[in-house]
Amino acid sequence: MNYKTFLVSRYGGPEELQLVERHLRAPAQGEARIRVLAATVSRPDVSVRRGEALYSGTLLGQKLPFTPGYAVIGEVEAVGEKVRHVAVGARVGVLTVVGGYTEVLYWRADRLIPVPATLDPAEAAPIILNYIVAYQTMHRVAKVRAGETALIIGASGGIGTALLQLGALAGLKLYAIASQHKHAILTAYSATPIDYRTQDFVSVIRAAEPDGLDVVLDGMMRLKTMQEALSLLRRGGRMVSFGEPASRGELLRILGLALRTKVTPNGKSLSLYGTSTYFLFDQKSYLEDWATLFQWLEAGKIKPVIAARFPLLEAAQANALLESGAVIGNVVLVAPEAARQ
Repeated sequence: MNYKTFLVSRYGGPEELQLVERHLRAPAQGEARIRVLAATVSRPDVSVRRGEALYSGTLLGQKLPFTPGYAVIGEVEAVGEKVRHVAVGARVGVLTVVGGYTEVLYWRADRLIPVPATLDPAEAAPIILNYIVAYQTMHRVAKVRAGETALIIGASGGIGTALLQLGALAGLKLYAIASQHKHAILTAYSATPIDYRTQDFVSVIRAAEPDGLDVVLDGMMRLKTMQEALSLLRRGGRMVSFGEPASRGELLRILGLALRTKVTPNGKSLSLYGTSTYFLFDQKSYLEDWATLFQWLEAGKIKPVIAARFPLLEAAQANALLESGAVIGNVVLVAPEAARQ
């Protein structure tokens, strides 16, 4: 028996996502074979396909050929020898970084994330990457408190809309930056919208919050914007940046800014957050936070904004939509089995 998977053999546009067939094999020792039910389509997927990614463990990006796909929800259909962490039939999530655009995924059984089987796989999939980033930047790093003022930079995408929901849930006073045609989603979560194309966000915030902000959550990671946002923090203010710098040079300059902020005693802090690196060294806190988020999803406290659901084997079309810049929220690939749920 065979299964289908996407393969990128050369860097480029969505057309470089080519479907290939692979032989279905038994899982190796310590491995689980997972039938993919849903996979997110995210900005890192686009960057790694283009050959622009700076996050895959090095500054060199992902070696060719590879299968993109940062996060999936699936069902375990077979396990290898000495697997004790998961059973056949279990619903699981995987933070793949690469490898998620596939019908079948082989993964280390001790790196699987328990997922309640009652959840819609398409709604559960954004929890694996976008919501864990939002939750941890907000609660693990910035350590927000109810009543604080916070600015979200890049507020309309998958992580941005997660930050809006979690910020409202945490009792924050929110300001949010996005293009004007996406402002409805910002105001839906009681955030004050700022149009980056027509407004100077520094002037807007200084007029509205003369004493400064408590928190900045920056999903754009652009040096100039980071410097301007740091100037808006009050003493004791915290800024957390995550995402993908525009270039290696930009990354080095951002690292320099973070170092200068750390050694300069001005009462402000700047932290840089990266998901895949953190998971390698702090699996316990990740599993705790995913469990919390899945509980909130089950209880209706959060609900991922899904702009579009595509069939699992239409990853090229889904990538094209994401790259159009028109997306508000998440784009998700869904297997036929999950679409029927």
